[in-house]
Amino acid sequence: MKFKSFYVYALIASVAMSAASCSDDNNPSPTVDYNWGTDNGAVSCDHILFNEDGSENPEGTYIGNGDRDFVFTGTQTLPQGTYVLKGWVYIADGAQLTLEPGTVIKGDKTTMASLIVEKGGKLIAQGTASEPIVFTSNEPRGSRKPGDWGGVIICGQARNNQDDMQIEGGPRSHHGGSNDADNSGVLSYVRIEFAGYPFQADQEINGLTLGSVGSGTQIDHVQVSFSNDDSYEWFGGTVDCKYLVAYNGWDDDFDTDNGFSGNVQFGLVVRNPRLADTSNSNSFESDNCSDGADVEPYTTCKFSNITFIGPRGRDNFENTTSYINGGDYNPNNGSALGRFQSAMHIRRGSRLNCYNSVAVGYPIGIIIDGQRGNSVTMAEENILKVQNVWFADMEILGSDFNGVYQDVRWDAVNNELIDDTQYSYSHEYFLGQTGNQVSTDASAWMLTDPANIGVSVMPQAGSPLLTAASFDGITGMDEVSYIGAFAAGDNWLEGWTNFDPNNTDY
Repeated sequence: MKFKSFYVYALIASVAMSAASCSDDNNPSPTVDYNWGTDNGAVSCDHILFNEDGSENPEGTYIGNGDRDFVFTGTQTLPQGTYVLKGWVYIADGAQLTLEPGTVIKGDKTTMASLIVEKGGKLIAQGTASEPIVFTSNEPRGSRKPGDWGGVIICGQARNNQDDMQIEGGPRSHHGGSNDADNSGVLSYVRIEFAGYPFQADQEINGLTLGSVGSGTQIDHVQVSFSNDDSYEWFGGTVDCKYLVAYNGWDDDFDTDNGFSGNVQFGLVVRNPRLADTSNSNSFESDNCSDGADVEPYTTCKFSNITFIGPRGRDNFENTTSYINGGDYNPNNGSALGRFQSAMHIRRGSRLNCYNSVAVGYPIGIIIDGQRGNSVTMAEENILKVQNVWFADMEILGSDFNGVYQDVRWDAVNNELIDDTQYSYSHEYFLGQTGNQVSTDASAWMLTDPANIGVSVMPQAGSPLLTAASFDGITGMDEVSYIGAFAAGDNWLEGWTNFDPNNTDY
């Protein structure tokens, strides 16, 4: 993308001042117009802190110098404090950035701030329940919106099914390799808020993007809130994740592509009924690859103990585009509003598996989509599994094609109706799977709201959810007795999550 930098003249001066320790990778005389997201004119440094004007200061409060891509090549620990992230900051191969618990990093809107871990780089963000690490907007309290800054991207060297891939969203970074045990660092007790800046039309960065991240990486207790695109997206990789929260995202909550094969256990999704994307927002969206090709490694990720709270029944929800207007959180930045679709959209040859989970209040429960790579065949051959999953308050149980809000038998390949007197294949598949149930509402589940989220998510003692789990034939998961994200009284959200980040003083 080409654009004019308001700060370029200050940048030239700051580069001159810091020339002794920072090198310009490509262009010693940057011009006003340049390509954001490439290494054209990138500044490389073995330190990461600067003053606001871009001059280097090892005790500064600005990460990166702001006006061009900044490549961090050193090893540094940032003391607990509040910092402003400026521009696209890369943690290069061999570099390591450690953030102490309680650190707050505010993404700068003007420079589309983003933090990108490249292959071979490491981010160590190990917070605690009482002192989480927070990535948030640098906009004032009360005026923060989705897309205020870029987001957090981690690129690793595990396998994907496209070999070498450039990461989605525009950065220069590539991901993919042959080391499925690759270690890109730690994200633990971390919040990511108001990310997803749309640097071009339909080119938003996700809240947390994981490209070919290996199993040596630790990811747990992460909350992504008000992302302007997907909350989480995995492109290949093998990393396991636990205790994930997706709150009031714009597009999909958990998007899995390109051969992601990790395990994700204990997750909470809560949707804002006024925020949905023009592409039809789903909680799960899963592909083997964009064209559905039969290429390995396959998308075989396993999810278990996920609670999905959809838009229906919240805030007088109506399934109309006029209602889904962004409300107070519409950033008016070019991101297109659309409509909600499903709790689960599995398509393009994906072999995703979901177990021991609950979903409440979506227009559609599940879509097993046969277009461009036949996930229907995967389901028929019992390679794709959805078991011990309970639905409540779905407008319809199933659909067979993206954008078809009818529970009828549909030919996804040719996009045409087969028989409007039969239920969709997805409907019949779901009811035929072991342990699945459908209810008109979730009242029998006896849910409460101990975290003051505004919706009930945790079962009370005596709830049928607490004894419904089964892990027969499932490996790599903690075997618990309950379905959904929570046991009775086990509020793993306590202390580190925040469900009102717009009104938080940082």
